[in-house]
Amino acid sequence: MKILVAKTAGFCFGVKRAIDIAFQIAREKRKEVYTFGPIIHNPQVVERLRKKGIVPIDSIDEKKDIKALIIRTHGIPLKISQEILSRGYEMIDATCPFVKKAQHYAKLLNKEGYQVVILGEKNHPEVQSLMSYAGSDAVVVNGATPLPKLKRKIGIVVQTTQPLEVLKNVLSGTLKLAKEIKVYNTICNSTALRLNETERMARKVDVMVVVGGKNSANTTQLTRLCEALAVPTYHIETASEIRKAWLRKANTIGITAGASTPAWIITDVEKRMRDIGG
Repeated sequence: MKILVAKTAGFCFGVKRAIDIAFQIAREKRKEVYTFGPIIHNPQVVERLRKKGIVPIDSIDEKKDIKALIIRTHGIPLKISQEILSRGYEMIDATCPFVKKAQHYAKLLNKEGYQVVILGEKNHPEVQSLMSYAGSDAVVVNGATPLPKLKRKIGIVVQTTQPLEVLKNVLSGTLKLAKEIKVYNTICNSTALRLNETERMARKVDVMVVVGGKNSANTTQLTRLCEALAVPTYHIETASEIRKAWLRKANTIGITAGASTPAWIITDVEKRMRDIGG
């Protein structure tokens, strides 16, 4: 049994930066420091931080002993960041720099008089943060449903983990609706590289295993991509989920992983497969 592991699998720059910040604070043994929401979409990493005293909260009213808040990689809505500062809490910003750039462009487009169209998943925390910078007439589209009625002057920004092909489709649709379009391609480079490598791998293996949080948008994108290529695909979070039956008739297996999946989990998955395959 041959096992291929994607070179682009695992932490991207923004996630690694955020995790380094959080674990550094944990090593300093600071008290009453929380993350606003899970710092990344990986339950195993979040649990490791919890054991070191860095606990996620979903509301700044949830705890009374807050001294500092670490802002997750996806960013937070502008109103919440203003509320954090108004209460005198220290705000440790671990927002991915690529997300910060998308926030900047959403704010700029709104200021320049464009109706901002955000390509992404409406309930994803990154998109919710972008909406807060984009103005009251901003709309969110996902590329799968018909575009809503739009103004004649449109500005587009993109959730950093969206595929380029979806952006192309949305842009094609807006050309029929608007007279002026300004586009900022805010898709993270590592997202595109990971999708491209995963597609190439999926075309030459018998089974694909995608490793990452079930609530991770980019990991879900990888899973959908592999499934669309008609290769048997399994989305797991840890090695304990692997079943021998998946690998029984496979000569070559591919492993890829989302941007929030740590290297130690990927290593565990590969080891488990080798143990099964002898």
